[in-house]
Amino acid sequence: MTKIEKPRRTRVLFAALLAGTALAGGVALWSYEGTARAAVSTEAGITVAAVQPGFADLAEQVKPAVVNIQTARSGNMKEGAGQGHAIPPGSPFSDMFRHFFQQGPDMPMRAQGSGFIIDAAGYVVTNNHVIAGADKITVTLDDGRDFQAKVVGQDDKTDLAVLKIEAGKPLPQLAFGDSDKVRTGDWVVAVGNPFGLGGSVTAGIVSAHGRDINAGPYDDFLQIDAPINPGNSGGPLFDQAGKVIGVSTAIVSPNGGNVGIGFAIPSKEAAKVVAELREHGSVERGWLGVQMQPITEPLAAAIGRADEKGVLVSDVEPKSPAEKAGLKQGDVITGFNGKSIDEPRDLARAVADTKKGETSSIEIWREGKVQTLEVEIGSRVKEETVIAADDAVREPVGLKLGALTDEARDALGLESEATGVVVAAVMPNSRAAESGVRPGDVIVKVGNQQVETPAEVASAIRKAERDKKEAVALVVVREQTPYYLALQLAT
Repeated sequence: MTKIEKPRRTRVLFAALLAGTALAGGVALWSYEGTARAAVSTEAGITVAAVQPGFADLAEQVKPAVVNIQTARSGNMKEGAGQGHAIPPGSPFSDMFRHFFQQGPDMPMRAQGSGFIIDAAGYVVTNNHVIAGADKITVTLDDGRDFQAKVVGQDDKTDLAVLKIEAGKPLPQLAFGDSDKVRTGDWVVAVGNPFGLGGSVTAGIVSAHGRDINAGPYDDFLQIDAPINPGNSGGPLFDQAGKVIGVSTAIVSPNGGNVGIGFAIPSKEAAKVVAELREHGSVERGWLGVQMQPITEPLAAAIGRADEKGVLVSDVEPKSPAEKAGLKQGDVITGFNGKSIDEPRDLARAVADTKKGETSSIEIWREGKVQTLEVEIGSRVKEETVIAADDAVREPVGLKLGALTDEARDALGLESEATGVVVAAVMPNSRAAESGVRPGDVIVKVGNQQVETPAEVASAIRKAERDKKEAVALVVVREQTPYYLALQLAT
C-alpha cells in the first residue's frame, strides 16, 4: 500500500481576520433564507449593496444531528495503517492528499472523526476510514452524551460506514438531499469535529463536480472550498435547505491543514450505499473481471485508434464473466448497455451498478472492427459470517471470515498454494478485537487444527468453548509473517 504522508503537528492559532472585497462597477449578492447583513459603499458615486450570507439558522437546525466519533485500538499504529484509501503512485495528489484523522507513526491507535444521524433510532453515517479496525467506537452527541457504537456495515470502496447507537429515545436526524441539483458555485455548509473541536461550522462553495482523485474505483467527488480539516472526516455537507448533499472525506494539503481544496462523497452515491449497508451490512456490486487502463494519445496511435475514448483491456481474469463472454486482452471497450464508455471509471461504475445475473451488452473495438458482446454480470464472493447460527458464539468472538481466494492471495502477497481463512472484519469491543485479531489476518490454525474454511474455524472455536477453555491459540499470517494469538473465549 502506498504510504500517505502524515500531517505535521499543528498549532491552534487565534487571529482576527479582516477580508476586503473591491467591487468595481458591479453588484455582488448572496442570500440565505432571507437573512442578510447589508454593507453600503459610495465609491465613485455608486451605491453597492453587498448582501452576505448568514448560516446561523441552518447551523442551529442541523447541529443536534451531527456527532463526534472517537476510536481506539490496542497496540501502536504503524505508518500507513488504517487509512482507508491509499493514493496510487503517480497521482497528482499523492504528496498532498490527506484523510482527516491520520496519526503519526508509532502513535497509540486513537483517532477522531465526525458523523451524522440519519435515523431517530440511532443509525450514524461516517467514513469507513474513521472506524476501520477500531476496537472501540465512541459517539458523542451534540448535547455531550457518549454512546458506544456497533458497526452495522462498511464499504471500503466508497469509504462509507454505518454505525448504531442505543440512546434509549428518538434522536434528531438528517435527510439526504440531491447532489445532482447542486451547481458549481452554490453555497454549502460543513459541520464536524476538526482537531477535536466538535460542532464546528464552516461555509464555502462547490468548486467542481465529478472529481477523480484516484482514491478508489468509483471516485466522483464534489470539490468544495468550505474549510475542512483533520477530524471533519465523515461529517455532513449541507445545501442551503439543510439537506445532506455530501460526506466530507478528504483534503488536499501540503501542511496537514485546510488550503481550500476539500472533497465530499456526493449524496447520490452515499444514500445508495448507506441503504445497502443498513440492510445487508455490505455492498454487492457487479463484476466483469477485467484489468483496464485509459487510452493515451501515443497508445491510441500505436493500436490504430482514431481517438482516445474507451478503455483498453490489459488483462482478463480466468473464469470471469468477461472471459466467458469472449473479451480478450487488447480489446477496447467503448460502450456498456448503450452508454458511452470514455474512461475506466465510466466502466467501473456501470458494471458496479449492474446486478448479478443480469445480461449486459458490451460494445468493443477489436483490430479495427466494432463488435457487440453479451455478458452475464457476476459478483465478487461475499464475505461469510462465521458462526452465524450461534449468537452465543458470534457475539463475543466477533469475527467475519471469508475464503482465501486467488484474488485474496494476490492482495495479501501470499503464495498461490497458501491455505487458511481470511479475516474480513472484526467487531469492535469483541473478544477477537481484544485478542488482537485484525482484518486481513489469515487464520491457518485454531488450536492444533489446520483450518481452510470458515466452517472449520467455527467448529474449532465451538469445540474449545465446549471444552471450557478460557482461550484457544490461533496461528495467523499477517503481512506474510506467522503470529500466535490467544483468542479469549466466553467463560
